[in-house]
Amino acid sequence: MGLGVAMLFVSTMKVLAEWFRVREFATMTGILMAMGGIGLVISTTPLALLSSALGWRMSFVIVGVFTAVMAVLVWLIVRDRPADRGWLSPVEHADDEVTIGLMEGIKRVLSYPPFWPVAIWFFCIAGIFFSFGGLWGGPYLMHLYNLSSTEAGNILMMSAIGMIVGSPFLSFVSNRIMKGRKPIILLSTAITVGLMALLAFYTERIPLFGLYSILFLMGFFTSSIVVIGFTTIKELFPVQIAGTSTGLVNLFPFAGGAVLQPLLGYFIERQGRIDDEFTLAGYQHAFFILFLCGIIALVASLFFKETFQGEERLPAGKLQMD
Repeated sequence: MGLGVAMLFVSTMKVLAEWFRVREFATMTGILMAMGGIGLVISTTPLALLSSALGWRMSFVIVGVFTAVMAVLVWLIVRDRPADRGWLSPVEHADDEVTIGLMEGIKRVLSYPPFWPVAIWFFCIAGIFFSFGGLWGGPYLMHLYNLSSTEAGNILMMSAIGMIVGSPFLSFVSNRIMKGRKPIILLSTAITVGLMALLAFYTERIPLFGLYSILFLMGFFTSSIVVIGFTTIKELFPVQIAGTSTGLVNLFPFAGGAVLQPLLGYFIERQGRIDDEFTLAGYQHAFFILFLCGIIALVASLFFKETFQGEERLPAGKLQMD
């Protein structure tokens, strides 16, 4: 499943980079992420209702058939670039004839200093979301607040709702209000640090409404802000290596989840269990790690290079270096 999903996001970002103007890219990426949020919502209560009515096996069959239909539609309808249909491209290719090979593109991306603060930021910010929203949030809510799995699921679903609302909204704010990538990234990362501080220092004293709010804000800021992160990476490099740069930076958010999920588990486990449930001290230690990750992400975001160009685009075909 991971290998299959790995093919989707980066290629879609490359298609968006070819089909839409620079000023439109953040908006379209926001819509893409919002659709992902809708998928997350569908995978919770609606999927549970479907499985209750038809059984898990038939539910997976239906999802598989739907996915196959979507694959056929993509093959028939989607094209890599407007030129494949004989249309003019909205992207200004100053060096249309110049092709940058894969290895050369990788070398350019990895040797460009502004790439690395974004990569570190992605590792931390996505690691926070994946490790809490994707794994440890459920046990935390059930063990410390004595919630049922359904009640915990309803709270966790707020992150998907926040993602649906936040992805296009943050894109709009970046493009139209702040007119920049770095300010909205700084703001969202600072809010994430605040949310992690609440979990780390008020672990078992957050009211129910506060838990709903924290998960919604995590979806709105911690998850949705990656839209602007990917836009920043795309704008750092020429369109010829948009797929390469996006693919390379895309390693870091998933690496963050892969590292932080078991790391938090280690700190939770080492504090032992009471009646087969993890302890308050375990969750406090784990969430303090997330708080530190938020601090690292905030420091990294201070070193971001502003890439917003408004209606204009820096010449394509070469790195936008100072």
